[in-house]
Amino acid sequence: MFDALSLTRRRLMLAGGAALSATALPAWGADAPPQNTVSPDEALQRLVDGNGRYAVNKSTVHDFSATRVARSKAQYPVAAILGCADSRVSPEIVFDQALGDLFVVRVAGNTVNTDGIASLEYAVQFLGVPLIMVLGHSGCGAVAAAVKVVKENAKLPGHLPELIDSIKPAVTAAALHPNENLTAAATIENVRQNVTRLATSDLLIKSFVAQGKVKVVGGVYEIDSGRVSLV
Repeated sequence: MFDALSLTRRRLMLAGGAALSATALPAWGADAPPQNTVSPDEALQRLVDGNGRYAVNKSTVHDFSATRVARSKAQYPVAAILGCADSRVSPEIVFDQALGDLFVVRVAGNTVNTDGIASLEYAVQFLGVPLIMVLGHSGCGAVAAAVKVVKENAKLPGHLPELIDSIKPAVTAAALHPNENLTAAATIENVRQNVTRLATSDLLIKSFVAQGKVKVVGGVYEIDSGRVSLV
């Protein structure tokens, strides 16, 4: 359910985006189209290639000052990432992308809430992002906490129970396969459930997906290897 604060934030975001859409935004290069005028598959390949470079320690050396003026005028992210707030998981580094290349929404457990959806809607509607990736990771503390709540009825302080409630369905589904590592399986299931929710339940994003303009995919980042596996 939308509460008053979420609705207010949403209206402000969409109003700001509408103002942007009414303005001709400059491309990164004088004669080049924006970098995100690519297909969803091309955007995904860019992330896959970037992660490959990162995993073998051959990341690009970025000159962040070179495009600073262009970034002050507009942004053209090639993908949006719904990722975990874990300090070890920085999407720009993991995918070897520069500032302005990724539109990142982060929350512990990489789950979808109203503000997160609104942020991703903004990326799709007003920034022209062709790809959304839900990115989970190995050793996720939020998923591990959800496993403890489900299996051991653990009690958590503050607002943590509300966060864990959104991950519990993935734990329950993963528990149907008892021979698997439950936390690892729940991490994958959590990614898949949030991909499904974004691609099929949210009306705005769903319409872009139906038109083939946007693809929603999932991935899991293995911290020890640096590799992202699509799920």
